[in-house]
Amino acid sequence: MNSKDILIEWAKRLQSLAQAGLTYGKDKFDLERYQEVRDISAEMMAWKSNAPLKKVKSLFCNEIGYQTPKIATRAAIFKDQKILLVQESDGSWSIPGGWCEVNLSVKENVIKEVKEEAGIDIAVKRLIAIHDSNRHYKGMYPYGITTVFLLCESVGGSFMENDETIASGYFALDDLPKLSEDKGSKEQVEMCFNAYHDPNWQAEFE
Repeated sequence: MNSKDILIEWAKRLQSLAQAGLTYGKDKFDLERYQEVRDISAEMMAWKSNAPLKKVKSLFCNEIGYQTPKIATRAAIFKDQKILLVQESDGSWSIPGGWCEVNLSVKENVIKEVKEEAGIDIAVKRLIAIHDSNRHYKGMYPYGITTVFLLCESVGGSFMENDETIASGYFALDDLPKLSEDKGSKEQVEMCFNAYHDPNWQAEFE
């Protein structure tokens, strides 16, 4: 890990501690100190990302309560030994999925996301993995992300261009398009292929 990566981890840890202090602290002077620590963590993240401090604060310091990771779901869907990917508006591709809605279970959420992004209805078959995604993605997120990968089966529907994706297609492992750097890695796609081919697959978790 290089010095800038360490700086990100320090900033995230300081933000988490400050948010917990602001949530549970009682003394007004302690609360002022926690707020100052939070401001410093935002300045560190702004320096690393070259983003305006105001924008960083709106993304990095906008929550209350004890800080926990955000949850996302991804659906591995296969046909003819190929995996379904959807194309983002920037031209990159990803396994369909997205952030979990507060009122949906993991299963319900992945069904909803696939319908929105790929236009198809699915049956959820089994768990592939639960990943700490900041260990796998190249994108820089100021919070923890837990991604749940699920093996699914298409049961109908067809793709229609929408607000989130512009195309969909099935791809072989040795013929993958450019993948989105902040929504999954080639290694995770390969993991999904391995799970698909192994009826005794043991779910990974980190």
